[in-house]
Amino acid sequence: MMDGTGPSPAGQSAAGQGNDRLALLALISAFGFIFISRGVADSWMVFLLPVEQDFGATRQQTAGVYSVYMLTTGLSAPLAGLILRQFGARLNYGLGVLLIGCAMFLAAQASAIGELYLYVGILASMGISAIGIVPASALIGRWYRHRMSVAMGVAYSGLGTGSLLMVPLAQWLIEWQGWRSTYTTMGCGLAILLVVTMLLPWQRLAGATPLRGRGADGGTDPAGGGISLRQAVRRPEFLGLALSFTFTGFSMYTVIVQVVPFLVESGYAPLKAATAFGLAGMLSVGGVISTGWLSHRYGLRPIALLSFTCTFAGIFCLLFLSYHRLEWLLVCFVGIFGIAQGARGPIVATLSNRLFTGPSAAAIYGVIYACSNIGAGIGAWGSGYLHDISSSYRPALLVAAAGIVMAALPFLLLQAFRAPVPIQPAVPSHPEKSP
Repeated sequence: MMDGTGPSPAGQSAAGQGNDRLALLALISAFGFIFISRGVADSWMVFLLPVEQDFGATRQQTAGVYSVYMLTTGLSAPLAGLILRQFGARLNYGLGVLLIGCAMFLAAQASAIGELYLYVGILASMGISAIGIVPASALIGRWYRHRMSVAMGVAYSGLGTGSLLMVPLAQWLIEWQGWRSTYTTMGCGLAILLVVTMLLPWQRLAGATPLRGRGADGGTDPAGGGISLRQAVRRPEFLGLALSFTFTGFSMYTVIVQVVPFLVESGYAPLKAATAFGLAGMLSVGGVISTGWLSHRYGLRPIALLSFTCTFAGIFCLLFLSYHRLEWLLVCFVGIFGIAQGARGPIVATLSNRLFTGPSAAAIYGVIYACSNIGAGIGAWGSGYLHDISSSYRPALLVAAAGIVMAALPFLLLQAFRAPVPIQPAVPSHPEKSP
């Protein structure tokens, strides 16, 4: 006999199904916006050469656009987290899509390389930050307590999928209608996306009731507890994640920003070079998703170290390809480098969410993510600089390999990464006694 004080079993079941649907929508939304953000960002790889030829720019100048983009994305990540927390997801995501769309239309009208620094390097990057990894991590952290690493892996697979589909598509559009018209086409697509963005049920997605009854793996507790950002930055765990992500971003973008030009100058057709880049992105989809599952099963630390090893080996495949144009070296680079591309993202995001819980979790991860983009910006600029002074890609590849070794060191040295548990605020040494 029911006492009327609580929901009926049927009501509980309906509520649970509603939560499941909203959790799935949150995951799909996170994936979709990461897909768009990465696809727009990585499309610069195929704009680089035609823009360079049109404006008579140096490689350092064109690579510098991507460097400014990465730096601005990282520095604006905490701002995106603040807007998300203070004004809500609808404004944050809507503003982000609007900024990217405006940047694409303006880039199509650029009359000098310096304007692309402003439109693509700054304006688009601020929008990409608003719809990218940091808000997605906060959104997933609200819904997924159990198998968080798997959910993070699925969302992060949008990085590789975006590269896979949008980079070759951008190359095809450039060959068909030129780079300016391609930017206009991208702007029109983003205008349509803006309408879809504003129609999503953001209030329900943000007011998450985490999935229950399935255990927990140390996800973020949005209700309270945990440590503040000021306390976190003094912790070796935070410094380790920040250092690892900085060198990871540095090494990856020292390589990524030069892959398509390197292959074209090595004798490959532009579309084949863009397709190889896209295939690496495709493999990263499976790599990122499997990273989430493998990390859940075998632990975050060993899978992270395995991914660093794959990236290191992939860089040397590209280095050997600079001496001998052998197809199997290109295949190995695409396979080994591609499957590890982006793999550290869900690992670091999950570690951050497990170690640093509470209301400041998104802000803490935002700063860690900013470190990755700062490293990536330095790497993107540095690769162009090294190419210009040496007329070779080899120095940049060697520097990238050294950076990967540095990125792996925190995972080798810090015991907290072996079995991460939430870090609690420091307890006063002399608490007041109760009367």
